Order: sequence, then structure tokens, then C-alpha cells
Amino acid sequence: MMTIHRLLLSSLPMLLTACAVLTPSKATSSNGMSVSLHGVNYTDESFQYVLGDPKDPSNSGGGEHISPFSAGGTMCCYQLPKRWAPGIQVQVQATHWTEKGPEKKLEEITQVHMVELPRFPDREVGALWVLRTKEGAIELVFSNVRPDHPDWPGRVKGWPEPSLEYRRERWELYRRSAQGSVDLYKSLLSKLEGNPQQQLRESWEYRKKKRDPEISAFTGSDDPAFAAYLKAGYVEGLERSELRLEHILKAKP
Repeated sequence: MMTIHRLLLSSLPMLLTACAVLTPSKATSSNGMSVSLHGVNYTDESFQYVLGDPKDPSNSGGGEHISPFSAGGTMCCYQLPKRWAPGIQVQVQATHWTEKGPEKKLEEITQVHMVELPRFPDREVGALWVLRTKEGAIELVFSNVRPDHPDWPGRVKGWPEPSLEYRRERWELYRRSAQGSVDLYKSLLSKLEGNPQQQLRESWEYRKKKRDPEISAFTGSDDPAFAAYLKAGYVEGLERSELRLEHILKAKP
């Protein structure tokens, strides 16, 4: 079974798989060329971005939602001028969600950043990357390689690395889920031992309502074989849940 430690560490590459293969956009028009967009979020807050041309409202791209310490996929598209010149501005509408108050309610915060378009590379322009840095700033980078590549030209190097606090928050979610499963099976076994007739009847009616095909092997809720079947399922579920909880507890960040 994959431990929670491995799960937490392996989830980021899976989120980034969509960005693993970069295909430079070659779409061009009389007004310029179109590039694909990639977003990377180096913060502990969810993030969404939309690029816009201050001089042309019809030219926009992006809009994807990126989880904390993650990257998005490939978005289409943003129209670039044929030639780069100093002072070309890109409007980046950035939205993030932050927890407020003792109840930790999410507050939506939208900011508009005017970011100067980076100089075009000497070779193919490639993709345009939209980065939300750990400080909350917005940076744009042209690149055909990923942030962890030696040739990555951006100031911020590498993929996002989740903070210890964030990893522990995620770990706690897994722990609560596993503990909940353990408690559930213990409760079911306790009910089966304390008031077997009621538990057997309730379980039978529930499975009958759900049209569980497995109950066709029994004559009814009073069938001793059904009681043995139900108890075996509870015991197996408890053992499985306890093993999962054990792995999670050992993998606390």
C-alpha cells in the first residue's frame, strides 16, 4: 500500500504531467503569433489567472484554477505581436483564495497586475509561463522547457515545493479520513454484537434497497449465513482501515 508520505510527495508530479510535453505554438496571423499558456503556483493558496491585452480586449487567455504548490495544464492561447519591443504590457488578472477568521472562511481576492512582456527568445518563442511566486508576485517567462530543466530561463527555478505546514494540513485530512473508517467499522461491529437482530435487519433492508446482488445468496436478515457474512465484512473492513491508519501515522511530515 502506498504510504501517505509517498502519496503526498508523488501527487505533485502527477499534477504536473499535463505540462510534461511542451509543444510550441506556431499559429501566426498578420498581426502576430499565438502561444499556449502554462501556470505555476508557488504559494499555499489556490490561484487562477487570465491574461489580457490592454489594447485589445478580444485577446485573452488562461482561466484555469491551480491548486497550492502545483502547476496547471496547457491553456490556449494568447496573441503576441510579431516583434517584441520594450514596454509591451500584459494585463494579468490574478485571483487567489485565502483563509480568514477563526472559522477559516475562504476570501476571494482578485488583483490586476500589469506585467511587461519578456523579450522574445532568439529561437522559437515557445510557451508563455505565468508564475505566481511564493511572495505572491506575478512573473511571465517564455520557455519550451519546464522549470526544473537546466535551460529554464526564469528567475524562479524548479517546481513548487510544498511547505511543511501545508504537507501537515494535507496529512491531517488523510488521518481524519482513515480514523473515521476505523471508528465506523468499530461502531458497526459493536451494534452487531449488542443488538444483532436490529443491525442485521437494517443492513438487509439497506442492501435490498441498493439492489446488492450478493444478498441473493441468503434467505433473509435472519439467515445465520448472512450474519456471518456481515460480520466477516466488518472485521475485514476494520483490519484494512487500521492498516491504512497505521501507514498514515508513520508518515507524518
